[in-house]
Amino acid sequence: MNRDLRRDLYAAAAAALLAVTAAVIGTGIEHRNGSLRVGWPPLLATWDPHVGPGTPAAIAVAVAVVAYGPPLAARLPWRPLLLVTWGTALAWTWSLALIDGWQRGIARRLTTRNEYLQVIDRFHDIPGALRDFTHHILIESPGNWPAHIAGHPAGATVTFVLLDRIGLRGGGWAGTFVITVGTTATAAVLIAVRVLADEKLARRAAPFLALAPAAVWVGASADGYFTAVAAWATALLALAVTGHHPRWTGFASGLLFGLTAYLSYGLTLFALIAAVVLLLGMNRTRPLPFLLAGLAVVPAVFTALGFNWWEAYRLLVIRYYQGAGGVRPYSYWVWANLASTVFIVGPATAAGLRRTCTTLIHRTQASAFRLAILVAAALLALLVADASGMSKAETERIWLPFAMWLLPSCAFLTGARGWLAAQGVLALLVNHLLFTAW
Repeated sequence: MNRDLRRDLYAAAAAALLAVTAAVIGTGIEHRNGSLRVGWPPLLATWDPHVGPGTPAAIAVAVAVVAYGPPLAARLPWRPLLLVTWGTALAWTWSLALIDGWQRGIARRLTTRNEYLQVIDRFHDIPGALRDFTHHILIESPGNWPAHIAGHPAGATVTFVLLDRIGLRGGGWAGTFVITVGTTATAAVLIAVRVLADEKLARRAAPFLALAPAAVWVGASADGYFTAVAAWATALLALAVTGHHPRWTGFASGLLFGLTAYLSYGLTLFALIAAVVLLLGMNRTRPLPFLLAGLAVVPAVFTALGFNWWEAYRLLVIRYYQGAGGVRPYSYWVWANLASTVFIVGPATAAGLRRTCTTLIHRTQASAFRLAILVAAALLALLVADASGMSKAETERIWLPFAMWLLPSCAFLTGARGWLAAQGVLALLVNHLLFTAW
């Protein structure tokens, strides 16, 4: 065994130890006083060993990616590779979700008491609901919003209202939407890695994006949809700053970054990743006016319709500490959140992050260094979110948008099949042994 592989295994083992430590200590805290407010620390889940209709398909997808993923990624033409990666991620996410069955795994996910579909009937008059939105954020306010509606800007809820308006009603359609859209993030990340680093690294990352353990929570949480919007905003910016139709890609990127900020307050931290993309681009000034023009559209529309983002965020902070956020101990979650992240990025990413650090230090190859900077920006954004204290628990879904940009670090690894097998086994174990809230 060579020295690099041994160090990779040490990194993966350290990540596993972190997860086990969080589970053991968290279980003790939860049994003592219930302050963590999760069923299976550090995840919001319950112990529930089971199999389901998705089990054979999930195993088949995992085996196929391990066996054929790396060589196919190396030789497929670029555009078919994007489609195959997305299609594989789609199959992987659907099959994992269906381990819990159609109703429990997909159709009911977005209809529970804290979810978006609970308030569809309160948005018959969308402008009126937006003007009145901030009056229902605090717990003591009349008709207070369920937790997820209060905890996100109005763009998240309006998305599901619009789905209902066009006839895609109910939890089944909502789940289908977030899985279908959410899995496109894999293609977006590959595009960004290709234009900012190089195609070889993007191809090496493709199987890891397709078989990500994060798929457990992409199917079906609204954060999967948020992940795709943020990923495409970043990918379009990468295209713009590398000279690919900078006017329309810059404008489209700004449009999606604006939407990202109206889907989740925490995703404003994508400004850090966007700043790094701008720095990595060779053509950063030309698309900038179009980026800013696009960025203004969504805030202007929501403001004109009566939604006050800043006031809603101020009230959300109060609401956060009125609920579970005020009970969950920061001293545990500030490190246990990182243990939750291990479950969504897997042991391969832990090893990949070790290689990322090495690449940043030694700068052995320009393209690898550029990818390492991009991954480091995502890690920094995640750590800032962690330190803020506004993400205590449930980060296995909340941090999906950041996690997608950690996965390309797996391109630095050798022995791809072994690492892919570890990724697939982790996701299969989580989905078969636990019933996750998303």
